[in-house]
Order: sequence, then structure tokens, then C-alpha cells
Amino acid sequence: MLATRPQENIAESEYEMFLKLSGLTPERLVRHRLERESMPDINLNEWAGIILCGSPFDTLTPQHLKSDVQKRVEGELSDLLDVLVPADFPFLGVCYGVGTLLGHQGAKLSEKYSEEITAPTIYLTEEGLDDPITRGIPEQFRAYVGHKEACEIMPENAVLLGTGEKCPVQLFKVGTNLYGTQFHPELDWPALHIRIIEYAENGYYAPAEQQRVIDETSAADVSHSHKIIPNFVRMFA
Repeated sequence: MLATRPQENIAESEYEMFLKLSGLTPERLVRHRLERESMPDINLNEWAGIILCGSPFDTLTPQHLKSDVQKRVEGELSDLLDVLVPADFPFLGVCYGVGTLLGHQGAKLSEKYSEEITAPTIYLTEEGLDDPITRGIPEQFRAYVGHKEACEIMPENAVLLGTGEKCPVQLFKVGTNLYGTQFHPELDWPALHIRIIEYAENGYYAPAEQQRVIDETSAADVSHSHKIIPNFVRMFA
């Protein structure tokens, strides 16, 4: 599990949710916090899969405005994907997976389909309905989102598995075993509430609209979105 969140309470909440939903123990879900230290050497023969968590990093931020940490992380992830994609190695990129996996494969990313923190309906495509990553998930389900950039044009080698009314690329795969989501399958309401408070000034919603965002997301049933994570584990671990 590769993480990049510097806020301690968000980082711990994120890890706790992945542990809970995956059913894995800390010994089996090994976390590396890339905002603290460089990515370790990864021998693919020693692992069942790789999960890349969401990130405060925006891929479209001009290069001269990116921190040294972000530049390092982006370089390390690009080098990792250089290995993972040809190997078709099991990978699940959550939110940040759009900017990393799809960006690595030549997608056009833009701010055209940004979404404030909300819980839109996700619609599975025909390919999505048949994919094992969506086992037990209905054709329509709700999920939490919050992002300032998204995929505008998918690369030719990616398959769209789930879409939304405002953001067309919500769930996808590259090859057979590499997946990515724009939505956050790891978030329940308490975990999202932490982020709403912590990210009040980060551009995911207008600060004056905080109570409205809380009211609109607190009652959303996003339980079906959670199945992405145990499905990924079931498929590969």
C-alpha cells in the first residue's frame, strides 16, 4: 500500500479503512508513506498486488510549483508503472490512480470534470458488469468523490468500467489486472468527515459551503462502493 498523505489523522484513517475493508492484517497490508521516504525496492515476486491510495498531489500542477517531494513521488510512481504495466501486475489506484496509471498510459487529464466532495451515482458499463472487480455491486451505486482533475480522454488501451453524470471516467482497467477508480471506495462517512474538515481550504469545496457538503454527504449509502477493495483482494491475494 503506497500512501502520500502528510496529515496524520487522515493517513491513519485511510490505513484503518483499507485494513477493515480488505480483511488483511497489518502484516499482509504493508504501508509505505512516500511523503516521508523514498519508495523501497519492490520485488514483484514477493507481493500479491499494489494499492495506491489517494493523494493531495495534483498531476496538473505546473512543474515549477510542485514540491520536491511531489516531484520525487511522481518519478518513483512512473518508474514503478514502467514495470507494472508490461507485467500486467495487480494494481489498484484509488483517485490518484487516474493521474498516475491513466496519465502514464497517455490519457488527457484536465479540470473539466472536477467534482467537489459529494456522493454521485456511478453507473457500470457493460464491461464493468462483467468484470470481477465489481462482484456483488449493482449496476448503479453511490460513492464518495472529491477531485480537482480527472480524465478527459482515455488512452486506447484502457477499458471504461464505470461512469458518472458529471465525471465520465469513474472506474477503469488497463490490461487484465490493473484497475483505477476516480471515486473513493475506501471511505465511509466518518472517514469522509475527517477530510471535509481537514481539507476545508484545499479547494475541494467552497469553505462557506461546508455545512451543505456535510448535509449532502452524511446520509449517502456508499456501501456498495466498498466492495471494490475486498474484490481486489479476493482476486489476487
